[in-house]
Amino acid sequence: MNLRGMSESASFLMIPVYLFVITITIMIVWGIYQIATGAIPFKATSVVGAAVPGISMALIFRAFSSGSSSLTGVEAISNAVPFFKKPREKNAAATLAIMAAILGFFFAGITFLNYWYGIVPVAKVTVLSQVAKATFGGSGIMYYVIQLSTALILAVAANTGFSAFPVLAFNLAKDKFMPHMYMDRGDRLGYSNGILTLAFGSAILIAIFQGSTERLIPLYAVGVFIPFTLSQSGMIIHWWRHRGKGWINKSLANFTGALISFAILVILFVYRLPDIWPFFIIMPLLIFVFYKIRDHYDKVAAQLRLPDDIAMHQYDGSTVIVLVGNVTRVTRGALNYAQSIGDYVIAMHVSMDENPNKEQETQSEFREDFPNVRFVDLHSSYRSVEGPVIRFVDIIARNADKRNFTTTVLIPQFTPKKPWQNILHNQTSLRLRAAFASRENIIISTYSYHLKE
Repeated sequence: MNLRGMSESASFLMIPVYLFVITITIMIVWGIYQIATGAIPFKATSVVGAAVPGISMALIFRAFSSGSSSLTGVEAISNAVPFFKKPREKNAAATLAIMAAILGFFFAGITFLNYWYGIVPVAKVTVLSQVAKATFGGSGIMYYVIQLSTALILAVAANTGFSAFPVLAFNLAKDKFMPHMYMDRGDRLGYSNGILTLAFGSAILIAIFQGSTERLIPLYAVGVFIPFTLSQSGMIIHWWRHRGKGWINKSLANFTGALISFAILVILFVYRLPDIWPFFIIMPLLIFVFYKIRDHYDKVAAQLRLPDDIAMHQYDGSTVIVLVGNVTRVTRGALNYAQSIGDYVIAMHVSMDENPNKEQETQSEFREDFPNVRFVDLHSSYRSVEGPVIRFVDIIARNADKRNFTTTVLIPQFTPKKPWQNILHNQTSLRLRAAFASRENIIISTYSYHLKE
């Protein structure tokens, strides 16, 4: 769905979002109405302010860190500011305010109903499921609608990364910290490579952790709150440098966000270290890879940049080596082209021990059709084409360099009418191009003959 484009995926994902908002709102309003009318009596397990045995600060801190992870995702609004209609900042801020209001209403309403009903955690049954069952008086149709909308909204929540990661990968690629392929857009103007990479990586994580969300959430939380802490700290520096109107209040807001995010990180490091230790291996490794990629692009740019005193080299001629298998229309066309661009043309053929008569026939036929072209027959006893060809071309290239000639290897091939038919033929030309790619001062060219049927 994400590969089909942002507008298509947003239109599809809009349905679960509205369904969840409507059904949860109905559940909260209906539950409060029944409480107000006395239909549902007070069943709380304890009154507010009563001491609860077994509660420790460690348990509270663990619950706080896990609960904070469930509130992530709101950053998708700030990441998507460029995609809003103008004025972008105001529309994004209004959207964020609406989402925060809805989230606050849901949290307060569900918490109140949960307290009033006296619901306690039960294995394999969520609290929201118990609240819905108590509110609607059993397993009626609304109960199942709530369950369906909850399942759908969780799928939508998991999809948040598919809208944010491709943009992040694009920005990293633009700064040369990731491969440039992440800057390419697909047919539907989405960053397809980023979407596919995230899907592949998610599948690997699910397989490694056996789909256990309890083990994945702490690792996810660390990956979320470290950027949160850094981004909030960066905004403090931003306001300090610009010092515009109201910069102190804005800095205080960002300081509060940075402090909370850092506190959650400390809690995770202290209480969830057995679950988050892979982070200390994966993150340094990723940073190392990012800088190696940047180093590669810097070296490429330095080597390709033209110096001020560049001088054009004038060659005296061109040597063209045409690889010949059999004498066909492809061979004839390739030789005609080679003679049009080359001063010295060599036809090179690799013979095997399997059918000597056919090899002799190929030589005779070639010399009859192209008497003015030098024909070289290389013998290979081990059915290897690449080895003899590379050795011969290296010798010709050295001799051509002494004469101030260029060396071009022309590889003839025919192209089937339908793409799937390529798998029916050997890919010698692909192997040869790959073998010559490491050779300097040798030009590789392909002559394609297109089949009509």
